[in-house]
Amino acid sequence: MKPLKPLEPDQLIEWLLEGDVSLQYQTLKDLKGEIHPEIQKRISEEGWGKQFIKNRNKDGHWGHSFYQPKWTSTHYVLLDLRNLWFPQNHPEVRKSIEVLTQKNIGWDGGINPNRSNLASDVCVNGMFLNYACYFGVEEKEIRSIIDFLLGQIMKDGGFNCMSNRSGAVHSSLHSTLTTLEGLFEYLRNGYTYRKKEIEEVIRTGNEFILLHRLFRSDHTGEVINPAFIKFPFPGRWRYDILRAMDYFQFSNQEWDPRMRDAMDIIIDRRGSDRTWKLNSKYPGQVYFEMEKAGKPSRWNTLRALRILKRYSPFLDLESDF
Repeated sequence: MKPLKPLEPDQLIEWLLEGDVSLQYQTLKDLKGEIHPEIQKRISEEGWGKQFIKNRNKDGHWGHSFYQPKWTSTHYVLLDLRNLWFPQNHPEVRKSIEVLTQKNIGWDGGINPNRSNLASDVCVNGMFLNYACYFGVEEKEIRSIIDFLLGQIMKDGGFNCMSNRSGAVHSSLHSTLTTLEGLFEYLRNGYTYRKKEIEEVIRTGNEFILLHRLFRSDHTGEVINPAFIKFPFPGRWRYDILRAMDYFQFSNQEWDPRMRDAMDIIIDRRGSDRTWKLNSKYPGQVYFEMEKAGKPSRWNTLRALRILKRYSPFLDLESDF
């Protein structure tokens, strides 16, 4: 691991605050501990948030439907809006979520964009839970989704979106992280249905990720997938170590020595300008590009800095945040 130069928070914060208003809001919230409702409100009125709303159809959907096309569908736009920290009481967004919950509950209780008799997808339900709870859907509307997800826990403590389709017997890091993000958001927003069980599932799911040191085989120690140590944004449903560590800091997971390998990589990826670059994005149609691949990324820099703010004391590093 190359030495990490002392942080210069004032310069980095100034650079981050030159970005989209959603980045301004999160930078002040996460790095300075300042909550500015007036800035959050602006996320719906300008920049990326406004562009998303401008593309909303009159029927409450984006794209063609709930899940098509992949990144411009209602599902993925709502996930993007949640990651922007879009205003939670926005009427049009809440109406779009109502459209999904009223028309897309499958036979097994999960949210399911498929019109055929297929089993619901664990990852889709984890992502749905994430943004639905963020935007304050009524608890009665998501109880069947909680039941569905709790019925999909695997013996190793995680989740796999193929477990109820092709009979997978080992959890997936993709599915586990996606579901944990949704379950944590559920608890964070004060929902209580099956709360104790969910707390235990979050514990076992976290342990599944830590068992793999975030990206290594628990049998051989080899890197499971080279994509796990690249940092695109948005991450969609796909797993990577920056997204995983951001989830851990957000959910107040205590430091665990098994995070060290992932943290070494994150720190090593910091450029000489003290920012983190954006890796190539996942292919697919989008409404607009937030950032360009290969260039310094405010998203990645913000995420890395808030991770370091939480865990630098355990890495013999100094943080001024």
